[in-house]
Amino acid sequence: MFKFLELEYNAFGLDINDLSLKIIKLKKKRSGFALASFNEARVAPNIIEEGMIKDEAALVKIIKTACRSVKGKKLKTKYVVASLPEEKSFLQVIQMPKMEDDELEMAVPLEAENYIPMPIGEVYLDFQVISPIKDYLNHLEVLIVATPKKIVDSYISCFRKAGLEPLAFEIESQAVARALVKNGTSSSLLILIDLGENNTNFVVYSGNSIRFTCSIPISSQLLTKAIADALKVDFDKAEKLKIENGLAGEKKVLQAMSPVLEDLIKQIKKYINFYRDHSSYEYLLPDRKVEKILLCGGGAELKGLADFMSKSLDAEVELGNPLVNFSVKKPKKVPQKSLVSFATAIGLALRETNNNL
Repeated sequence: MFKFLELEYNAFGLDINDLSLKIIKLKKKRSGFALASFNEARVAPNIIEEGMIKDEAALVKIIKTACRSVKGKKLKTKYVVASLPEEKSFLQVIQMPKMEDDELEMAVPLEAENYIPMPIGEVYLDFQVISPIKDYLNHLEVLIVATPKKIVDSYISCFRKAGLEPLAFEIESQAVARALVKNGTSSSLLILIDLGENNTNFVVYSGNSIRFTCSIPISSQLLTKAIADALKVDFDKAEKLKIENGLAGEKKVLQAMSPVLEDLIKQIKKYINFYRDHSSYEYLLPDRKVEKILLCGGGAELKGLADFMSKSLDAEVELGNPLVNFSVKKPKKVPQKSLVSFATAIGLALRETNNNL
């Protein structure tokens, strides 16, 4: 998405959101690829708010420091594939008549105006034709993605002031799907849940593509706040209680988190039903049951969360494996328990390594 150069470069993945920044650099190996460098850094409140950069100078400083202090091999490239905020972006699968590539380049922006809730001249628009698992369709399915130019331009400006050159941008759900979906294909209805510090991204994936996404205003921090408010403790103490207890520890901790967890389940059910009711994808019948839900993001590491969601949603729920497409399965430099929080950064890095810019 949003290509700026067509040449192949040795880029790294940079996942950035309101509260954190994560870096992953991969290296090519004869049998595939492996981890070369990684890092994560905190982004102080008010520097980025709901995906919008508010303090560019502060963010530039954080990016520079994080790039200089990576673990593993030193970063020797300025080229980066970076994430864009899900809550500020728009993704939709549309149907188009079968036509030649040059005709499609002209037709998609015109058709996209019917779906994008903002003037087409104010967004960067990218699209990708979805390859069907079975080529029986009498039309093309096209994934369109759009983000406001003012958002993208602000990130470009920030990265360049930090000495980096962005090769491509992707919304978070695209990167997560690349990291978690084995070989990029799922013959069943697959749900990806990215539970982050400031929001939750809900993604429907089937066939060879994302089908639907939305951002849910429920987060790992909201769970911590619920504990802090209910138990009358400060935020740091509440975070410690959350990590130590999870959903199988002290009853009072679970009771504090229950309203937030119940709301999360309610939202997930709502969007699953919405997709079923509105999907026109032929081989997915409206009553098709969700066969698997994969969790990622820092909040996914909460003890007992997968089991709780499995029972509540009547579906198989498990932690996603961001290394499912790696030739090297257990890189030593990143703790195994932290891998799910690096899913977006890994997906971004995989884009460059796969020559998919």
